[in-house]
Amino acid sequence: MHNDNARKGGHPGGHPGGHPGTIKDVYKDIKDKDSTGEKAQGFMQNKQNQLRLLFWETTAGCNLECIHCRRLDISKKLMESDLNTEESKRLIDNIAETAKCILVLSGGEPLFRPDIFELAEYADSKGLTVALATNGTMVTAEVAKKIVDAKVQRVAISLDGGSPETHDEFRKLKGSYNRAVEGMKHLQALGMSTQINCTIAKHNVHEVEKIYENAVNMGVDALHIFMLVPVGCGVQIEKDQTLDAVTYEKVLNWFYDISKEGKIQTKATCAPHYFRIMRQRAAAEGVEVTPKTHGMAAMTKGCLAGSSICFVSHKGEVFPCGYLPVEAGNIRKTPFKEIWENSQVFETLRDPEQLGGKCGACEYKTVCEGCRARAYYYTDGDYMAEEPYCIYEPPEYQIQQAKEEMKLEE
Repeated sequence: MHNDNARKGGHPGGHPGGHPGTIKDVYKDIKDKDSTGEKAQGFMQNKQNQLRLLFWETTAGCNLECIHCRRLDISKKLMESDLNTEESKRLIDNIAETAKCILVLSGGEPLFRPDIFELAEYADSKGLTVALATNGTMVTAEVAKKIVDAKVQRVAISLDGGSPETHDEFRKLKGSYNRAVEGMKHLQALGMSTQINCTIAKHNVHEVEKIYENAVNMGVDALHIFMLVPVGCGVQIEKDQTLDAVTYEKVLNWFYDISKEGKIQTKATCAPHYFRIMRQRAAAEGVEVTPKTHGMAAMTKGCLAGSSICFVSHKGEVFPCGYLPVEAGNIRKTPFKEIWENSQVFETLRDPEQLGGKCGACEYKTVCEGCRARAYYYTDGDYMAEEPYCIYEPPEYQIQQAKEEMKLEE
């Protein structure tokens, strides 16, 4: 499976689009009126538990076999367990009743679904902002027009390398890079907003500068980078592909540097420490973090799983995000709105005071929170444990550790 969304060891499709009442619009309103960052911080805290993004795995079917894909059961056809058209529209109705959020149609490969354009247009008619996360290889000129006609607002395409060779090896399909770029050009020719998603891992970390340069030259609106999460097939490549914590930190510092250039919208996803790094770097520069200085990154936080985003599988299962396999409910049994508002899993994730280890003692926990999916994987199920790939040692945590050591010596 190629894609940018779900429980794979790659990435979830990014956060494309915007909608009245969401971060993008509030950002426009207060960008030049928030010299201290107080309003942005207030927005972030007051809007917790408001659904902003929902990633829906419309089908498990896909035409690629990427080495980072979360799926163990590669399917090159639609699956009987996929939500049918009627169930899908009922889900869309329920999402719209919950929040007028951004709905990311993902997969698998969403273009595998023959009714995908009908569903996109239906979601738009219900007041949702619709985005599409695709590998791009199926986007012909004809398909691009159908996407535009279906009222999709942004298309995110995965390019996991700075060269065709790197991407094609990762995607296990020769020519997939060039086909994806061609698909992007078809969309751009029709005025569609486009975004590049890229999973940064050992196979392409040496190409990050080229990946950025390519994104700028291709004229996309945004570049979203993702850090590998060891879920599904990602577990099998975790040792070979996961960056060590120090390299991880270096990449995020580099990403902070390019964000200041302002050439393109940038977002670090599944990389919550970025929001700590951003504040550390800004403090060292003597700059307050505000929408004016740091864009929309000033109005959101690191891990949003279960508080501002969630993921619905092709079977109707609801998860906090595409990487955290802790089921909050199933829309085939319980209306989505009820799951979002009453799930015990979501309630736990929404309370940073329940964070363990150094995450719980960290002064940045409300803006970072660590990756809950990585915590889950590396502790065999404790999704509130500390983030395992963070080198930062909070002062409060150091004090706690020193006290513990003193007790042991006594």
